[in-house]
Amino acid sequence: MQQPTIAIVGRPNVGKSTLFNRLVGGRRAIVDDLPGVTRDRLYGATEWRGRHFAVVDTGGFEPAAPDPLMAQVEAQARVAMEEADCVFFLVDGQAGLNPADAAFARILREEATRPVLLVVNKVDSARAEPRSAEFYRLGFERLFPVSAEQGLGVGDLLDAAAALLPPPAAPPEETGAVTVAVVGRPNVGKSSLVNRLLGLPRVIVSPEPGTTRDAVDTPLTVAGRPYVLVDTAGIRAKGKVGYRVEAYSVLRALRSIDRCDVAILVLDATAGAVGQDQKIAAYAAEAGCGLILAVNKWDVAPRGPAGDEFALELRRKFPYCDFAPIVTCSALTGLRVARLFPLVASVAAERDRRIGTGELNRVLAEIVERTPPPTHKGRPVKIRYVTQGSTRPPTFIFFTNLPHGLPAPYRRFLAHRLRECYGFAGTPLRLLFRKGSGREAARSGSAAGGGR
Repeated sequence: MQQPTIAIVGRPNVGKSTLFNRLVGGRRAIVDDLPGVTRDRLYGATEWRGRHFAVVDTGGFEPAAPDPLMAQVEAQARVAMEEADCVFFLVDGQAGLNPADAAFARILREEATRPVLLVVNKVDSARAEPRSAEFYRLGFERLFPVSAEQGLGVGDLLDAAAALLPPPAAPPEETGAVTVAVVGRPNVGKSSLVNRLLGLPRVIVSPEPGTTRDAVDTPLTVAGRPYVLVDTAGIRAKGKVGYRVEAYSVLRALRSIDRCDVAILVLDATAGAVGQDQKIAAYAAEAGCGLILAVNKWDVAPRGPAGDEFALELRRKFPYCDFAPIVTCSALTGLRVARLFPLVASVAAERDRRIGTGELNRVLAEIVERTPPPTHKGRPVKIRYVTQGSTRPPTFIFFTNLPHGLPAPYRRFLAHRLRECYGFAGTPLRLLFRKGSGREAARSGSAAGGGR
């Protein structure tokens, strides 16, 4: 059952993201004194006195803003108001009544089809409450003085909102949705690709690099399977990250990789793969999530190498991610974008693949018989047993007499042989090496692994 929704709206820098974070817990939205930090709609879930509902943070609303980017921010805020069951209209109690507040109030009175609660933020003490009275001039019957930073008055606000929301909905159930993070450098077309996948302008698209700042989650269903698609901020090289908001955005993007099941790394076909692309791919592989390389802007790429030649070049530049499938596509025209979700489903299934211990050890015996491990300081290295410890990503534990005697090339060889036998396309593998015979693992039927 869909949860009731509360949208938080207001002009820039009145504390919308601070209130959002207060309601959903933690620091989901970026908070900064710089106006206009939030641009896209950001969703979170919360509970109050047994009521479960969604909360939507929006960008700062500036009526009649001439900037095309701000016009898109306004459009996103209007969509949030249309979707919501209740609207929190936030104003700044410290700054006082602002002409932009009055203009926004007129829009809400004329266009809002849901209840609107006027919330006077930054009222940090009881002595400051009388100053809130001037906001009655906006024409709303009741106002709620709060301090989103300290939590003062938020309980009374939620009590009033809960009384206006639709009948109680059941707590959201685990759906087993596959989380897909769309990641990459700034301005490679991540948001355009997300919008193409969704079939609607869910996130803001602009030629200006760095338009997306928060990681924006959108649930959807494809071919009967639930997904959560995450658009992320562009990940710049560390030395090129500018003001602190961008640093927060990059951190959120990296955390999105950490929590996702599959990452779609978007590359720019017109620029080719660069060092930062390689670093992002390496981070995803290290995080253990599935990985797909989506080469965007293929429709305007210089007519040089064909797709197969371009793929070979990517394999050369991404040797540690040779398991990742490659799709040349165009978010602008839709070229081959339809291939991505079937690939995501396939990669997610490979991350969940589990191989029986008996089968693994039969294969291991064949591998070491044909290609024994090299000796270490004159001593033979013996791999006696292997078991799969966990999935997501698939993790294999090898028991040997000399764990540190196995060189990196032979470890990579073992990983390649596992892929040749069982696939695991799109997912990294983790191979752990422990000292022992593996008899303890054999008796227990399993071994503890290092999965996520």
